[in-house]
Amino acid sequence: MSVLGNVRRRIFGITEPRKVFDMPGFAPGAWGQFSPVLESLAMGYNTTLENSSLDVLIPKLEAVDPVLHGFAYEGAAMGLGVLDVIAPGRHRASAFASGAGRHHMATVYVGVGLALARLRRKPERYLNQFDPVLGWTVVDGYGFHEGFFARRRSIADQRQPTHLSSDGRELYDQGLGRSLWFSTGANVTLVEEAISRFAANRQVNLWTGAAMACSFAGGADRAGLERLRQAAGVHGRRLAWGAAAAAWTRGLARNPAPHTDLACDVLGELSSSDAALVLEQARHELAWSATSTSYRAWREICIPELLAGTSGRTA
Repeated sequence: MSVLGNVRRRIFGITEPRKVFDMPGFAPGAWGQFSPVLESLAMGYNTTLENSSLDVLIPKLEAVDPVLHGFAYEGAAMGLGVLDVIAPGRHRASAFASGAGRHHMATVYVGVGLALARLRRKPERYLNQFDPVLGWTVVDGYGFHEGFFARRRSIADQRQPTHLSSDGRELYDQGLGRSLWFSTGANVTLVEEAISRFAANRQVNLWTGAAMACSFAGGADRAGLERLRQAAGVHGRRLAWGAAAAAWTRGLARNPAPHTDLACDVLGELSSSDAALVLEQARHELAWSATSTSYRAWREICIPELLAGTSGRTA
């Protein structure tokens, strides 16, 4: 490790991931449920701060369990995002997203959002550096960070950053919803209680995030997923989208997981491969479209296709 890398890690690094789960608002079993996820993310992040050379970084990311690759790459992107802010000019994160991290594009962008939140930067100012559709998940990462590290402001007081656009607020809440799945230790009852305290117009995106997190990271068996689907009520169609987004993310990275397959089956009544195909085809359609290329447009194109031929959802 270089002297500069050591300094960066000391100032910005995550030294003890376990302590995050000791903060107020985290369920007692959350660390036991998700410690591999946080350890993989912290490893990617700290390694990048120490030495961002891809020759050093990529072998370490690839050495973790393939199911956890996305989290390791997310951590690396967080580190690159921090470096872009404190030593600007090289666009390390965007180069990573289109290069060595391209198969983990969604989680890479989430990692960038974590970095921007950590350094108190406005995420939408950076979107022009990234993919016009997937780049919006930078704001999801920003929201996730706030749900984890600024719980009083974001969860208890339910404040949204005033600098976000309408699309940005949706993605911010999606990130908050993902954070709830982790902080509750995948406890559906606690997730439902937390979401129910928010204004009705925000709940749909919170449920979306919870579905994405449970589908990508796991934590629920079939019975738990059925309870999640029941608890979401009228927002069930967004659970199908959340599961499909997780399947697409894993499909791009070529690291399938049984819990993602199960989530697609229960929440979307589709196989992971079929769900991922819907999203990929819609993304290609947007690339050739002269109209909106926003994340919202991608989602709204996909949902009717995801629900076609199923028992449907009420919203």
